[in-house]
Amino acid sequence: MAARHQQRVAEFDRCLASEVIDLEFLREQSYGGIPEGGGRRATSWRILLGYLPVKRKLWEEVCQRKRVLYRQLVEEMIIATPEANSPVIEDHPLNLNPASHWQSFFKDNEVLLQIDKDVRRLCPDLTFFQQATTFPNPVVVGDPSCGLPAQEKLHARVTQAQLQAQNLERKGVGPSTLATSKKRAVEDYAPLSEGQEAHWEVVERLLFLYAKLNPGQGYVQGMNEIIGPIYYVLASDSRAGWKEHAEADCFFCFTNLMSDIRDFFIKTLDDSSTGIQAMMVRLNDRLTEVDQPVATLLHDQGIKMQYFAFRWLSLLLSQEFALPDVLRLWDALLTDDTRSNLLINVCTAMLFLVRDNLLNNDFASNMKMLQNYPLMDMRLVLGKAKELSNNS
Repeated sequence: MAARHQQRVAEFDRCLASEVIDLEFLREQSYGGIPEGGGRRATSWRILLGYLPVKRKLWEEVCQRKRVLYRQLVEEMIIATPEANSPVIEDHPLNLNPASHWQSFFKDNEVLLQIDKDVRRLCPDLTFFQQATTFPNPVVVGDPSCGLPAQEKLHARVTQAQLQAQNLERKGVGPSTLATSKKRAVEDYAPLSEGQEAHWEVVERLLFLYAKLNPGQGYVQGMNEIIGPIYYVLASDSRAGWKEHAEADCFFCFTNLMSDIRDFFIKTLDDSSTGIQAMMVRLNDRLTEVDQPVATLLHDQGIKMQYFAFRWLSLLLSQEFALPDVLRLWDALLTDDTRSNLLINVCTAMLFLVRDNLLNNDFASNMKMLQNYPLMDMRLVLGKAKELSNNS
């Protein structure tokens, strides 16, 4: 077993070291699980998500261009203040003109408030996202050596200030007095020292920038669960040179993935051929083909796909398993260019693997199990999914 593993690692390394990456070989090997260590998963995901081209000689130029672009986007769309964007004297915080930069600023804060809440919930079982990143963004935290001043962090824009409430109190028989009580908003995490950033702050910036660049879609709850695994992989890279640019690289990897699954997050497209409703219909049809008794049972018990599969499909199963299993699962899911065919078969496999429980349980028990999928060896899930893919 050890010799086979070493051989597989050597084959994987040769593939990633090639002047021209054999994409089909990489996909085949990744489906079986990307070997841990050496930045293999981070590099493979960059390739599978279309950030790095298959020609290695192009990597340096592509990375440099994208990272410079990302820095410019942060400076122009996050750091720049309404005052800087509105040199015209007539623009001010009370300006009701829809074209006012101040109006945009206030609307952005509404989006930012939701993002701020969501990123603080990322992988609550891990402390990773609460920890300080080794490479905070110098544009945000400042860099005295380059004369860059520190900027206000995004979460500070939406942190609730002290709430002051005046309570009417009567003391003795004299006149009433107004007493001021102060209540401080609860802070989820202890603030980091100056010059540091927590990983969740970086993810917050990534999602906020994405929302600003995609106003037609904006930010939708659940996107935080999609970006979480990507950022975790890139920011955990053992190679400092790549880890330093995890934020910028993650942005473009996430953007590429969202371009493939964005219809899952656009409500007006729910009923389209690429929307989430169509995906649930496809899952139901596939289950009917593979396991008619289970499909019939779910129908008879009134368990609709919306009750459990909406989350499975829209979040690429990122909430159904522990993070290590999610990473192993995504090694496989990212090999599928369609971003949907393998996902459908994986979900079908998950239902097939618990069919005995489903067929013997009542509505309440089955709902609980499907909304809290039991612990399962990921190799079994992916093995069954591959069997289904070969038979489709």
